Amino acid sequence: MGLRAEIFQQPQVVENLLKEQWPQIQEIAVALKDTNFQQIFLAARGTSDNAGLYAKYLLGIHNRLPIALAAPSLFSIYHCPPNIQNSLVLGISQSGMSPDIISVLDSGRKQGAPSLVITNDPGSPMAQMADYVIDILAGQEFAVAATKTYTAQLVCIALLSAGLAEDGEKYTALKRLPAYIEAVLNLDSLIKSIAERYFYMQHCVVLGRGYNYATAFEWSLKLKELTYVVAQPYSSADFLHGPIAIIEQGFPVMVVVPEGMVFNELLGVVRRLREQHHANMLILSNSDEALSFSDHTIRLPKMPEWLSPIVSIIPAQLLCYWLSKLKGYDTESPKGLTKITETI
Repeated sequence: MGLRAEIFQQPQVVENLLKEQWPQIQEIAVALKDTNFQQIFLAARGTSDNAGLYAKYLLGIHNRLPIALAAPSLFSIYHCPPNIQNSLVLGISQSGMSPDIISVLDSGRKQGAPSLVITNDPGSPMAQMADYVIDILAGQEFAVAATKTYTAQLVCIALLSAGLAEDGEKYTALKRLPAYIEAVLNLDSLIKSIAERYFYMQHCVVLGRGYNYATAFEWSLKLKELTYVVAQPYSSADFLHGPIAIIEQGFPVMVVVPEGMVFNELLGVVRRLREQHHANMLILSNSDEALSFSDHTIRLPKMPEWLSPIVSIIPAQLLCYWLSKLKGYDTESPKGLTKITETI
């Protein structure tokens, strides 16, 4: 089993997750609402932290819940935890092993806050400390770079949102995900050819906004992990507040431009990058208008904007896989990394 195989497992992982975990997540949602929590205090690291960015937007928009992203060192190093008594403490971790995230959950328990963990290991220390656990059911992930565990985390967050909202229509929309994912996996040969065009790339910028702010961060992380490219993620709004000054002719910019509420703003950014800065752009979009500004295009299926991060990251994973392989790097164990990282 290798990285590419795990990328291609994602339709089945998502389908199994939707079928098997929806009833349990509905029960958890009912129980959590009885705790009368007022906000979510979210703790995660690495790829799981990027999943937390998706949660920040999805639960904020669909459930009107304020979400604070924890600074775990306040708990594990400075020993000065904030007051989180009225919060749901949400821990997200593939392994459930990181001591600093465990310290956040421990503090929440001592303060009487309810806790929920989303993890691939329901027997992990994080899971044992939580009041409620959602198993992402991704199966063992052998490659160091997370792929199927990331998308499974996003799906669990989306299911939790639907459960808290008691919204069966959202669940119906989620059931279309395996077909959307299959559609982008069918672009594998195209994505390999695009990767060849970026063989000499040493740095780039990755842009997204709203729900796909998470995608920008996860895509840039995969570029760093697998291809050793200095990839900097930005909200397209933050990008205009200074960083756009670095863009000159031919500078690689990768952008996720889904149809939806952020579309017009992102379209203005890519138009400016094309017409004024002459950037080299790779655009992921389900809009012909947006794709018309790109040098290299990856077409996404038509879908609700809130589902797009679960789908848009997959062609990004394939791009990073192929670029790593073309460069002759180890796609399974990138240098200096291990599968489980325990930070304090």
